[in-house]
Amino acid sequence: MNIKNNITNLRLNLPTGCKLIAVSKTHPAPLIQEAYDAGQRIFGENKVQELERKYQELPKDIEWHMIGHLQSNKVKYIAPFVALIHSVDSLKLLQEINKQGEKANRIIPCLLQIHIAEEETKFGFSDEEVLELLKDESLLKLHHIKIKGLMGMATFTSNTEQIRKEFKHLKTLYGKIKALSLPATVEMSELSMGMSSDYGIAIEEGSTMIRVGSSIFGTRH
Repeated sequence: MNIKNNITNLRLNLPTGCKLIAVSKTHPAPLIQEAYDAGQRIFGENKVQELERKYQELPKDIEWHMIGHLQSNKVKYIAPFVALIHSVDSLKLLQEINKQGEKANRIIPCLLQIHIAEEETKFGFSDEEVLELLKDESLLKLHHIKIKGLMGMATFTSNTEQIRKEFKHLKTLYGKIKALSLPATVEMSELSMGMSSDYGIAIEEGSTMIRVGSSIFGTRH
């Protein structure tokens, strides 16, 4: 598995404006360092403890993204340094991120996770819930967060038509929200969708961030 070649090949196929997030969860620091040495600067983790440990161990100019389900009681550990939280799935979580952002004296960028898959196991807002949230006046009081866009995970299936339909749906919702009169805490500039198995379709459907692990690092350790 040549990490440098994998990153180079992925980058060649990325359209302008689409960022590559190297999903480094479960991979040891030396492999992440190898990706870093190949020029990769954005890494995604899905467990707070692991993210915090790797932040301490690795170069400080890495942009760390939290891509896994985040519990409110864990926000405080990553609030001082996290570059983007992809997986915000409730107002309560937003309020906690805001509270910890205030303590850390910074504005924490977030994405709202939308449930687009057919599997019940995935987290996220429904379309109706996210539209209601964006009308909620309590958002105006959250001065230490910035909602930058949406994130979604397609159904884990080999049916590419279904995957495309789900990504298309998310892009349509993104466009619909972008056209609304939004509170100052919200700007729609990022659409995080696509993983190792389906990022090609996600890019075609307008993703601005793909989250790729096994196509860079190989199978998990």
